[in-house]
Amino acid sequence: MDSKAKALGHPVHPMLIVFPLGLLVTAAIFDILHLITGGSGFPIAAAYAIAAGIVGGLVAGVFGLIDWVAIPARSRAKRVGAIHGIGNVVVLLLFAGSWLLRTTTDWVPTVPALILSFAGVLLGAVTGWLGGELVDRLGVGVDEGAHVNAPSSLSGGPATR
Repeated sequence: MDSKAKALGHPVHPMLIVFPLGLLVTAAIFDILHLITGGSGFPIAAAYAIAAGIVGGLVAGVFGLIDWVAIPARSRAKRVGAIHGIGNVVVLLLFAGSWLLRTTTDWVPTVPALILSFAGVLLGAVTGWLGGELVDRLGVGVDEGAHVNAPSSLSGGPATR
C-alpha cells in the first residue's frame, strides 16, 4: 500500500516521527540526569525538548492520519494503525501533562510529572513497535512491487521496473 503523503518519492510520516520520538525520549533522559546529578539545566532542557516533541508529534500525526485514512477498511492494518495513532495521541497527552505540571515549579519535574513522562516513553515504545509492524510486516507506505533493485524514487517510475 503506497503512502498518500510523500516528499521526493518517500512517505512523509516516517520521516517526521524521528523528531518527536527522539525529543521526548531525550526529555526523559534529561529528567534522569537531573535526578542523578541535581543539575539545574536539565529540567529546562527537558521542558524545551517536551515542547518541541509535542509540536513535532502533532505535525507527524497529521501525515500519519492521511496515510491511515487510505488503509483499506476492516483490515488488520487499519486496526493496528488505529491503535498506533490513538496510542501516540495518548503519548502526547502524557507529555503535555508532564510539561504543564512543570510550569509551576520553575520546570523542575515533580513525581507526577516524572511518572507521566516515563509512562509516555513506555507507551511510545509500544506505539513505535506498532508503527514498525505497519511498515515492515503489513507493507503500509511501501511501494507496490518494491524490491532490492527497484529504481530510485526520484526517477518518477514505478518500483516494478
